[in-house]
Amino acid sequence: MQATSTLDSDSVPAELSSRTWRRAFQDFHDGIRQRQLWAHLGWQDIKQRYRRSVIGPLWITIGMGMTAMALGLLYSQLFDQEIAEFLPYLTVGFIVWNFIRDCLTEGTEVFISNEGLMKQLPAPISVHVLRLVWRQTLFFAHNMIVYFVVLAIFRMDISWTVIFAIPAFALLMANGVWVALLFGIVATRFRDIPPVINSLTTLVFFMTPIVWNADILKEKAPELGWRANLADINPLYHYIEIIRDPLTGANQELYHWLIVLGCTIVGWLLALVVMRNYRARVTYWV
Repeated sequence: MQATSTLDSDSVPAELSSRTWRRAFQDFHDGIRQRQLWAHLGWQDIKQRYRRSVIGPLWITIGMGMTAMALGLLYSQLFDQEIAEFLPYLTVGFIVWNFIRDCLTEGTEVFISNEGLMKQLPAPISVHVLRLVWRQTLFFAHNMIVYFVVLAIFRMDISWTVIFAIPAFALLMANGVWVALLFGIVATRFRDIPPVINSLTTLVFFMTPIVWNADILKEKAPELGWRANLADINPLYHYIEIIRDPLTGANQELYHWLIVLGCTIVGWLLALVVMRNYRARVTYWV
């Protein structure tokens, strides 16, 4: 009897097991093919949030514009910075930060919040992740209106290198997918993860050069020593810089791109391992 069971298990093809790389990649393939589904759901999320509102999603732009203006006026005085240089710097940084923060915080609950849909509508779990990233991309597009307004007000000189912001944001979206996938699966199993991440994001915000300039630390290098490089230790700083530099006309540094590419590769490897091992359990954990 034992020999028969062993024989039967050995005869099962590897691709039929739930823990295979083929199943993991097939989930992504099927999720991308269902782009009409997650694109429609992502847009409906925004419409639902601003239902019965007079100006609808434009509240996203207004909220971002008011926040950027208030913080720009305040911190430009605190750090003795020219408002014409500091406000665009802060605006772009804050827009990118919102995308990163929301992919992280909402990513921890991407499967939990879609419990009913996952049980009623059989679909690859990557659909829910792509829906989240698409929704945040739409928010990002709305917030970029504030950037163009600031660009027009201060008549900023932007060179042809602004086109590097396009592949930079594409890379940021790719990171948003693995972040939501990795933390979404882990948080579905361990429900303490979402509040922990929400608490940490506030701390990380103040530790990241968004409302303050990293050059402040470098100028005080003789006094601070190794602490002058604290900004470079923060990975999120590099994610923001690959988009902020071309959009503000600053010189782009290659090491920002290399660090982001390295983090992207490592992040996707971790996400794929988790996807391979626990993809089939997500629907039981929610």
